[in-house]
Amino acid sequence: MLQLQDIHKSYDGKVILDGISLDINDGEIVSILGPSGSGKTTLLNAILGLTEIDGGRIVFDGKDLTGVPMKDRGFNIVFQDYALFPNLNAYENIVYGLRNKPNISTPDEVKELIELLGLKEHLNKRIDQLSGGQKQRVALARTLVMKPKILLLDEPLSALDGVIKESIKERIQLIAKQYHLTTIIVTHDPEEALTLSDKVLIINEGQISQYDQPHVIVNAPRTQFVENFILSQLRIKRDNIFRLFGDNMPAAIAGVAR
Repeated sequence: MLQLQDIHKSYDGKVILDGISLDINDGEIVSILGPSGSGKTTLLNAILGLTEIDGGRIVFDGKDLTGVPMKDRGFNIVFQDYALFPNLNAYENIVYGLRNKPNISTPDEVKELIELLGLKEHLNKRIDQLSGGQKQRVALARTLVMKPKILLLDEPLSALDGVIKESIKERIQLIAKQYHLTTIIVTHDPEEALTLSDKVLIINEGQISQYDQPHVIVNAPRTQFVENFILSQLRIKRDNIFRLFGDNMPAAIAGVAR
């Protein structure tokens, strides 16, 4: 379990995170959702260890990680721009981290991951020869071969659309389930958060507005902000909504989907 206990962070006197407390269970997919400037990226970076917090504690599996450097936390992130090495082909990117830690994943485990992500036919391609979806899968594979304790994803679907976007969502869910891998995703898109996650954390102005399962958030928004934010920004295909809510889809959301 990952526990965030009363997390505070300010920059130049401006409060960015204001008392964030929550528990994330082992193997869950949790999306951090909120408008621009709400503090979601700062929270992700605090969990990763890229940003130092001003107050509170970050606890994983009973161990206080608050002062532990990023390299020693065992968490890995896939950045929004993928951060792949253009001078290496897809396979070389995937196994790059194993140069320094060759025993983390066996060749069979690497092969299994490549097949799971559908990358076998793309391994010898240069990065500039890959589509956006293929780059995302290579970035995922490169991170997963290092067997992270927690997988962090920063806007993983923002550059994708249509069938490719749905395919990546399904693969993220499959990986989280198959490897029992706790996954935390930052997104600005309610569609992604509601259809991809086990739980959604909605933050606004550095505070938690609601932290619940997707169907609870849609059917019982805790605050007016949550209701307005979901209804005003949700642009979802009807089939995605029905897949998530079925006959219990709220009338207000059904109206947005038409």
